[in-house]
Amino acid sequence: MHLPRYRTSVAADLCIPTESVQADASNFAVLELFTERRDMMSLPVTEQQKPIGLISRNIFMSQMSKPFYHEVYGKKSCIAFMDKEPLIVDGAMSIEDLTFRAVEAGEKALADGFIITEDGALAGVGFGLQLMNVVATMQAEKNRQIMHSIDYASVIQRALLRTSDAQLRATLPDAHLEWQPRDVVGGDFYFFERHAGGWFAAIADCTGHGVPGAFMTLIASSALSQALRELGPRDPAALIGTVSRAIKTLLGQDGAGSDNAGHAGSNDGMDCAFLCYDDASASLRFAGAKLALHVVAPGEEAVRAIDGARMGVGYVDTPASYCWHNETLAIPAGSLLFITTDGLLDQIGGARDIAYGKRRMREQLLAQRDAPASEAAAALLLDSVAWQGKQPRRDDLTFFCFRL
Repeated sequence: MHLPRYRTSVAADLCIPTESVQADASNFAVLELFTERRDMMSLPVTEQQKPIGLISRNIFMSQMSKPFYHEVYGKKSCIAFMDKEPLIVDGAMSIEDLTFRAVEAGEKALADGFIITEDGALAGVGFGLQLMNVVATMQAEKNRQIMHSIDYASVIQRALLRTSDAQLRATLPDAHLEWQPRDVVGGDFYFFERHAGGWFAAIADCTGHGVPGAFMTLIASSALSQALRELGPRDPAALIGTVSRAIKTLLGQDGAGSDNAGHAGSNDGMDCAFLCYDDASASLRFAGAKLALHVVAPGEEAVRAIDGARMGVGYVDTPASYCWHNETLAIPAGSLLFITTDGLLDQIGGARDIAYGKRRMREQLLAQRDAPASEAAAALLLDSVAWQGKQPRRDDLTFFCFRL
């Protein structure tokens, strides 16, 4: 993607040519200029064309209106009311640098203006309102370009998920996968792949959301694809271990967590649930890292939770040798299965502004136990939105609801 490039704005873009006075000019001369030029807000004072000070119209007129000031100061040098330390900048200075200099100079640079030079000689003056307008315009353009980039990143992220969507629809007709990034892009991802004799699925919640989270999904999903090529899909626990070691290596988190200069390193990773279904045995193999598989079996009055290990994937504190474990499950026909990231469970809402939580999720699953997976998912999503109310979305939201 190619974004337009813009010329860097400089102080000279704000320069307004102006009259000036020599340092030996009298205050009467300054008063005459200000009287004739009512649009003149500041007047530079020069010596041999080089600016040495700035007279503010407001300050000067206020002082000269005081009793006896005409008589006392009228014939004296204008330096009596001159700011001897105005902000003076070269026309080639960038707007970013000028903004920092203006802030450092204080209110007078924004209220009374500043002097702009070219090769040391007076070129003109600039004013705080102009500067703020230019900065606001530049920031708006930067934000537009950033949003353009993020929107394009969203296209890429959704395109990476499209193959999984197609294979899921072709393999599990009674299934629904909800993926809602909190921002335009997100830190959750999913993967679904049909293979000879069954299928493999993954739901993952990477650290962060927005752009940082999206970067993590690229790292994690690439590590998963590589692990699947090396190990195949039938051992979810081994796949989690391989992905964990890959993330630690890629992010440099397999050491002490800091670089040679003593700076804190990253500590990123993910929570996940990996599933492998075998057609021949009609069994489901599950391995999880801080995510659980929920099963609503026919005739049962409670939701069965198969918890994942309490060890996250890829973090600095996750041992490279840690082994996750598989749970091989015989799932009764007609069972409703559900996996969610914490974006659903941790969402604040309700009358008391508390988390949605596991209990409410289980109640909704039981209430929809006989409905198609898509209807059960829609009812759960509707309930979570009602629970959220006016509270802001806290995290990305991803859940997988299906029947075998």
